[in-house]
Amino acid sequence: MDKINWGIIGCGNVTELKSGPAFNKVEHSRLVAVMRRNAALAEDYAKRHQISRFYTDADELINDPEVNAVYVATPPDTHAMYAIKAMKAGKPVYVEKPMARTYTECQEMIRVSEVTGMPLYVAYYRRTLPAFLKVKTLLEEGAIGKLLTVNIRLHKAFGEKDQYPEQQSWHVNPEIAGAGYFYDLASHQLDYLDFVLGQISEVKGVAHNIAGFYKAEDTVSAVFAFDSGVTGTGSWCFVVDKNSEEDKIEIIGTKGTISFPCFEKGNVEMTIGYNKSTYNFQNHENISFYLVEQVVGALREENKCVSTAYSAARTNFIMEEIIKSYYKK
Repeated sequence: MDKINWGIIGCGNVTELKSGPAFNKVEHSRLVAVMRRNAALAEDYAKRHQISRFYTDADELINDPEVNAVYVATPPDTHAMYAIKAMKAGKPVYVEKPMARTYTECQEMIRVSEVTGMPLYVAYYRRTLPAFLKVKTLLEEGAIGKLLTVNIRLHKAFGEKDQYPEQQSWHVNPEIAGAGYFYDLASHQLDYLDFVLGQISEVKGVAHNIAGFYKAEDTVSAVFAFDSGVTGTGSWCFVVDKNSEEDKIEIIGTKGTISFPCFEKGNVEMTIGYNKSTYNFQNHENISFYLVEQVVGALREENKCVSTAYSAARTNFIMEEIIKSYYKK
């Protein structure tokens, strides 16, 4: 493929700044069509982003002869459906995270990708961000010695709307999201650890709904181990007091510790003995830019992309294992 002409299915908030503009900024790439079921919102998006046409039917966008690659940016309940349709139509797909609601859906997406020969990539863009790449480099250089364990802590205050069923986000509706905020946010953290520490080979978890605002789990704990023998723990809670919020990944080695936030803006800090090193980075204004650039390069056979369907499916599997006891109830 020489020029990658993108069509977006689901031009909602995530595409406004994080991803959408990147498709026109990356060399050899342009955004030619968007789709949203609400015609007025689809037209408004197209006008504001100078896109030539819009659709209210995903099939029409997929079958647009000028569109030769599809970005699926809908909620997770339609990721598999739209990705599979696009691949069967002979078009590569870049899909939002989490890859799908379930590991089974991920497997079917991979099967269709292999049968059709159509590439399938997933929007885990932290694999390409400067701060996260710096951590990877430090670990590979042995800066903190032999790696021992990693701890994840993500504690967020509940949103006011979460208390009212009629105002709740789809993120807390398991039928749409696959689970709750855990799937939306922990997926980034677990995928990144897969990137820097390798595959998780053992995992156990417990999940509960303690606050009772919605159907999905709101508090999750997990223990896990990687193929390398490195162990890990995770604590996620989405109903804490504002003053109790925390966002931290901490990787501990025999010589020291590296810690950094996953979502909030903050520095990478490395502590060895009494010495602390701080690294500060600035992201691209369109935070998905570097990953979109990789995807375009991969489609042009110029490079490989670090976020594949296979790695993303592993993340879905691990998350499903962590929360399965809650949903079995």
